[in-house]
Amino acid sequence: MRIEDIIKSTVTLNNAKRVLLNIMIAEIIINDHFNEILKPFDLSPEQYNVLRILRGQKGNPANMCMIQERMIAKTSNTTRLVDKLLLKDFVTRNVCPDNRRKIEVTITQKGLNALSAIDPQSIEHENYFAEKLTQEELEQLNYLLEKYRS
Repeated sequence: MRIEDIIKSTVTLNNAKRVLLNIMIAEIIINDHFNEILKPFDLSPEQYNVLRILRGQKGNPANMCMIQERMIAKTSNTTRLVDKLLLKDFVTRNVCPDNRRKIEVTITQKGLNALSAIDPQSIEHENYFAEKLTQEELEQLNYLLEKYRS
C-alpha cells in the first residue's frame, strides 16, 4: 500500500517525505509487533536492550556508561531502566571495588531465562518482516538505510 493511501494524503508527496514517512510507519509497525512479544515478560524494548547488552558480557559486569553507549535508544535513562530490572530480579547492581563511584551491573539467571524464552519469538519476529524480501533485497535495504542515516 502506498504511503499516501495509509495517511490518506490528497497531495502528492515528494520522495524525501515519502521515505521518511515510510520509515516512521515501518518503525511503529515493527515496534508494536515486538511489544506484544515483550508484554508477557513485563519488559519494555529498552529494558530488553539492556538485558541483551548484559548477556553479551558473558557473566562480566558492565558499568552504566558502557550500557548507555551500547543502547539503541541513546536518550534512554539507563539508571531508571536498571532500577526497573532490579525490581524484577533480572539484574544485580554492585559498587565497583576498584572505583566506588562506578556501578557494575550483571544479568541474573532469571534475566537469562527471560531472554532464552524471548529469543525464539524474537527470531520469528525478524523473519516475519524479512520473509517479504529476498536476500539481495535485504542486503540492498540495509545498504540504503545505512547510507540514508549517514
